[in-house]
Amino acid sequence: MARLKQSPGRPNLDECGPLDLFPSRQAMIREVLLLDAETPLVFAHSVIPLAGLAGPWAGLAGLGNRPLGATLFTNPRIQRQALEYQHLDRRHSLYRDAVCHLTLPPRTLWARRSLFALENHPILVTEVFLPATLKLP
Repeated sequence: MARLKQSPGRPNLDECGPLDLFPSRQAMIREVLLLDAETPLVFAHSVIPLAGLAGPWAGLAGLGNRPLGATLFTNPRIQRQALEYQHLDRRHSLYRDAVCHLTLPPRTLWARRSLFALENHPILVTEVFLPATLKLP
């Protein structure tokens, strides 16, 4: 895993609704690239409202290079909502952010996202699957 970004920023418009955020509100944006050796497999983009970082998600601010999934899937109090799937193309900023790590970007990429909640504080995690995932055994 390579952490690409972890800083305050504005969520994408399609992320504001699930997080109950106004588009002008900032959140913590975390982006990582999951790799197999040097091959990028998944571009992950997480949005954590700042109120959650002052509350039950306070430990995530110092996560560093540790995987977010280790926290999300080991705490039984964290609730996960249903997965949503979408094809992304060059019109979506997550597509553009993901393909900058590819030599030959495809026209579209599959993405899935899910909302996680701890004490009514949400985190939205989106995973963009890169072409090398199709070649995994």
